[in-house]
Amino acid sequence: MTPFIQACVQANEEISQAIEHDFLAKWYDKTEAGAGGDISSRLDLYAEEVFVKHLSRFGRIESEESGIIGEGSSQIILDPIDGSANAMSAFPYYGSSVAMVNAQGVLEAAVVCNFATKDIFIKTAQSKTQQGRLFSQDFHPPAVVPNAEIGLFEKAYANPKLVAALDREGLKFRAPGAVALSLAYAHSVNYVLFMGAFRIYDFAAGLALCEGLEVIVEQDYVIVSKEKTVADKIEVLIKGLEE
Repeated sequence: MTPFIQACVQANEEISQAIEHDFLAKWYDKTEAGAGGDISSRLDLYAEEVFVKHLSRFGRIESEESGIIGEGSSQIILDPIDGSANAMSAFPYYGSSVAMVNAQGVLEAAVVCNFATKDIFIKTAQSKTQQGRLFSQDFHPPAVVPNAEIGLFEKAYANPKLVAALDREGLKFRAPGAVALSLAYAHSVNYVLFMGAFRIYDFAAGLALCEGLEVIVEQDYVIVSKEKTVADKIEVLIKGLEE
């Protein structure tokens, strides 16, 4: 485990413990729009503060909440709470997303964590995606479910016509509301689909974890699946709606 990955794990463990044992009522408070456009909660800002403490020595941080923090040749793309609305509603599907890109624009490391389940996914430029749990040193290849019955459709609420088209094709899905986390689980589900504006905070780490899967990235949609036929079928449905 590289020093950067170790620092990411430590930051996630610190945040996880605080959420589980010392959750503060003030963390529910909303503040102002962050760099990513969403209104930041005080939980978002607390998590950002922890990551800055652990990661600032590795490079310049670009956070969804506060924008550019610090300096350095490497860029660290951070979403301190992925799925903030879920966290604010005690819905157990929220975590964090961190990616480090070197001065040449090459991704060096990616870490996505689910604070609710304590699942954590890591990848470096030299190694394939590994899955483990917080407070454990046991990592292994991500779980694969060959006959998964559901996909994950992020932003489904904004795309009713595509929802209907997926239903007609029998492509079942859930819409959990945390893009990086959904991408991290892409090895186990039937597919992951996102429709909407592409934000680097949502995808920098999550897509890196999808190595070896069928990945389609366009300006306004992203499709990931273990099966090329599934990814292609979904893209045909999307293009059919555009005609």
